Formats: sequence, structure tokens, C-alpha cells
Amino acid sequence: MKRFSIASLSAIALIAGVTFSGQIPVVANIFQGGAAVAQNAKKGQVELRLKAEKKIVKTDAQGNRKVTWQELPNGTQVQQGEILRYSVTGANNGEKAVNNLTINQPIPRGMAYVLNSATVNDNSGAQITYSINGGKTYVKNPTVEVKLPDGTVETRPAPDTAYTHIRWNFGKSVPGKAVVNGTYQVRVR
Repeated sequence: MKRFSIASLSAIALIAGVTFSGQIPVVANIFQGGAAVAQNAKKGQVELRLKAEKKIVKTDAQGNRKVTWQELPNGTQVQQGEILRYSVTGANNGEKAVNNLTINQPIPRGMAYVLNSATVNDNSGAQITYSINGGKTYVKNPTVEVKLPDGTVETRPAPDTAYTHIRWNFGKSVPGKAVVNGTYQVRVR
């Protein structure tokens, strides 16, 4: 049975674009399950946090299934077939609004994205897009071309294993002291 260490998966969050009224932010773009900060000394900062949890399914005496999520500290071993949920939280710790906040999250190696599992909190204009080409381009519904036995080519939804990145765009502006978050699930391959 394959085992992976959560530390070796080291989820990475990237800030694709943060605009502070025309100022260029200093970006800490990689973190290991802790916090990273994108900041502009004059206008405030956005603190990013990443949390990993493992899906636990238990069946009670009546046959009812109950799903809970157990937080995973660094170094935790996960096994093939397990479902993990990553939560990315961005807190605008500054007084001023942050414009065009976008967070990119790669799907960790050895994992497959659980289709339709990504969420975003209610933020005006927030949206989720995906990449299947290593983060070069993002679309709402990725597709692939499949060559059929008769030689014709058909466009189909991308399979879960094709997803490489998730992008959350939190709309035009995140007010000062506001918090935004997104989640997604992966299956250990």
C-alpha cells in the first residue's frame, strides 16, 4: 500500500495577483502548511493559511454514515485511496481593501482532484477556475480531446487526474480586515 507523508506533499499556495492601489506587493509565495504573507508596507497585508484534513467516515449501529474531518499535522502519513481536504484562508489584515486577490493552489503530487469539490466563501464576484496544464491557463470547466477508435476526436470533461491547479479569484476587492477562504478535496493515488 502506498504511503505519503503530508510534509512531503507540502501544499503550496501562490498569490497570482494582488493589487494595492497600484503598489507592487512583496509576495511570500510558498508555505508548508503554515502561513505566508503578501504585503505592502504602506497598505497592509494578506496572510495566507493552509490546513489539511483527512476524511473520516463512520457507520453507526443504525447503518447511518457520518463524515468528519480530522486535521493533519505535518509529517502525517496518508494512504492510497484516502480523501484529504485542503482549506486556504486569506485574511486581509490591513485597513485598506485589497484589489484583485487571486490564490493559486497546485494539486499535490500523488493526488487526484475530487471533481466538483472546490468551494469558495460568499464574496462578491468570487469564482473558481482550474488548470490542467501546470498552471499556464485556467478555465471554469477544463476539457480534453479524446481520439475515438474510429479516428474522430471528441471533446470531453477533463478527468480528475488531469487537474494540476485550482485558482480562487476573490472578486474586485477584499475589504480591510475581511477573511476569504476556499477548499478542495483530493484523493491519494
